[in-house]
Amino acid sequence: MTPVNDLAGLNELLTPEERAVGASVRQLCAERIDPYVGEWFEQGDIPRIRELTKELGALGVLGMHLEGYGCAGMSATEYGIACLELEASDSGVRSLVSVQGSLAMFALWRYGSEEQKQRWLPAMAAGDAIGCFGLTEPDAGSDPASMRTKARRDGTDWILDGRKMWITNGSVADVAIVWAQTEDGVRGFVVPTDTPGFSAPLIKHKLSLRASITSELVLDGVRLPADAMLPEVRGLKGPLGCLNEARYGIVWGAMGAARTCLEAAIEYAGQRTQFGRPIAAFQLTQQKLVDMTLEYTKGVLLALHLGRRKDAGSLRPEQVSLGKLNNVREALDICRTARTVLGANGISLEFPVIRHMNNLESVLTYEGTVEMHTLVLGQALTGHAAFR
Repeated sequence: MTPVNDLAGLNELLTPEERAVGASVRQLCAERIDPYVGEWFEQGDIPRIRELTKELGALGVLGMHLEGYGCAGMSATEYGIACLELEASDSGVRSLVSVQGSLAMFALWRYGSEEQKQRWLPAMAAGDAIGCFGLTEPDAGSDPASMRTKARRDGTDWILDGRKMWITNGSVADVAIVWAQTEDGVRGFVVPTDTPGFSAPLIKHKLSLRASITSELVLDGVRLPADAMLPEVRGLKGPLGCLNEARYGIVWGAMGAARTCLEAAIEYAGQRTQFGRPIAAFQLTQQKLVDMTLEYTKGVLLALHLGRRKDAGSLRPEQVSLGKLNNVREALDICRTARTVLGANGISLEFPVIRHMNNLESVLTYEGTVEMHTLVLGQALTGHAAFR
């Protein structure tokens, strides 16, 4: 996770095993993602996504922080470093991995029956099956308690009706974890995507996360057997627990996008000549590069601290909110500043900056908006809930 100039010596804080994880993911990204991702972004697609998912599975990053069922069983810090390297290539690729491992697989691993785990987790860890996570709805984003998707009993079966929105992996998924209102509160359901009544139309016309499959989920009388329900959780603590896992990965991932833009700005400033000298030799450009490096360094230190806490079993949800709020906001500012260093070239997909900048506009919103994380921290500081 070293930028062009590791002024703070961040790599020295990592174990050899952690550095090896970063190097392995960085190599795969350099060979299989970086040469093509600008074109994927421009096309608004990831061609051969199943092939890429299998390569990620073979590397061991899908559900890598989970134990058993073909998962790698690595530490939270190692998972975070992998997220940083993946998002250094593109937020959409990190989203693919996060939704697979920290949302769909984690829900099965934490709340599923043994039969559900055996059916899906080994295939998902290998990349042979792709998962998605259906919580957000057209009218229920930050307020999931107001979801309208319902599951009702019909004999021993369940019937699901509703809509989910902004679902990563939806159109290519083999299984969806869908959360719905029941007479017994919010429950999760394991929905094979070939079930009659299930469809996942692709969402188009995005200007962010274009190298990512984003879909609507439509559930129109989807009939499921009784054992499709996740048995080990009831209420919103189920989906919120999964979201906390995914938010942790974002704390790291956002710094990957920031690192790539910082590297691009430093390299460009050294090569671009104006008024007879490289723009890196001008004070205002140096100030931008220094400020970006400061915020990147602080963001990685915060991510590493939270990773160590998570590995120690002492990480609290509000601390994840602290990391997500700070790191995505600062990463976005780094990308915007890098764009100014590159001038007009900063808007070209020949360089990575505008792509990362656009992607982070989505990352700023998903897995909890700035407003929601601000209120989580406000409640932790004051003891007063100001959500309503």
